[in-house]
Amino acid sequence: MSSATSPAAAPQAPDRATGRERRYDIDLLRVLCTAAVVLVHASAEFIDAGHRTTGILGDTAGRFAVPAFFAMAGWAALSGAPVRDEARLLARLGRILRPMALWTALYLLASYVFGGNRGQAGEEAARALFGSVEAAFHLWYLYAYVPLLLLLGVVVLVVRGRALPRRSAVLLAALAVAPALLGDVTTVTGWSPPDWAWSVPLSSVVYAVAGAALLAAPRRGPRALWAAAAAVTLVVLAVYQLTVRHPAAYGSAAVAAVTFAVLGTVAGVRVPERARPLLARLSDASFGTYLVHLVFVTLLARPVAGHLPAGPWAPVALAVTTVAAAALSFAVSLLWGRLGWRAWLG
Repeated sequence: MSSATSPAAAPQAPDRATGRERRYDIDLLRVLCTAAVVLVHASAEFIDAGHRTTGILGDTAGRFAVPAFFAMAGWAALSGAPVRDEARLLARLGRILRPMALWTALYLLASYVFGGNRGQAGEEAARALFGSVEAAFHLWYLYAYVPLLLLLGVVVLVVRGRALPRRSAVLLAALAVAPALLGDVTTVTGWSPPDWAWSVPLSSVVYAVAGAALLAAPRRGPRALWAAAAAVTLVVLAVYQLTVRHPAAYGSAAVAAVTFAVLGTVAGVRVPERARPLLARLSDASFGTYLVHLVFVTLLARPVAGHLPAGPWAPVALAVTTVAAAALSFAVSLLWGRLGWRAWLG
């Protein structure tokens, strides 16, 4: 599998027919961002348990991950592996939606069995069709990623003068008009449907397009300057989150600055030959890791944070539980990949 053909963050397997050279720097960025998402969700457990400063600093360190995922998606869709026909575009969507649907069902089932909300199981399942649900709250990203991938794919096909992607265009139009249509349904019938989440914010589109340009650029300037910018912007973001607003919006200037500084730091880095096979396997397992990691965060970070007394040990506990949750998540994703289950489990 080649990262030159794989759309960024996690969601899908690459097209094998393109024959492009693998971008190991993109693999590295994908693995780094996947681990950062684990850190963000582990940090949330520490914040909920009262370890606010530790949790916010951990969240700050991983805040760039989601915007960077959108940037990698834009690079893949516009430069790294643009779709050549509508069939390939719909196949890409299917490789996201199948695991997304299965894991949503699994998280809802776990919530029903262990969460004590059996009376709301039907309502939660219905909400999952419209938008992210609490049992699988981390999947909100895919409700934005799918429309983004569809939009960029349709644009590529239209600009390149291919046959009109009729089914994809109809699907894109349906996603666009759904919020207004649901509002009209409420007005006419009085039924209030769940909030519609199958949409992509303008900030995510900008991350995708600008990120594609940065990741595809042949020259990006001295890496040391990018790394210095990343360090400075992380400090600024930490101060912002501690004093002004937490969580910082992904579209905020502070998060954008950190994101592009990290992209510039990692893009184009040369990965040693001996590390490439392992990095490639971890990259291929990143979507599954993203889907399953909430299980290990809940099992490890939540009880540790809840029983940890106030004091200097919170940062150490956050680091240990994050590493453990990430390692276990990558391990089980690698396992089901070897078993040939990735098409359904991610």
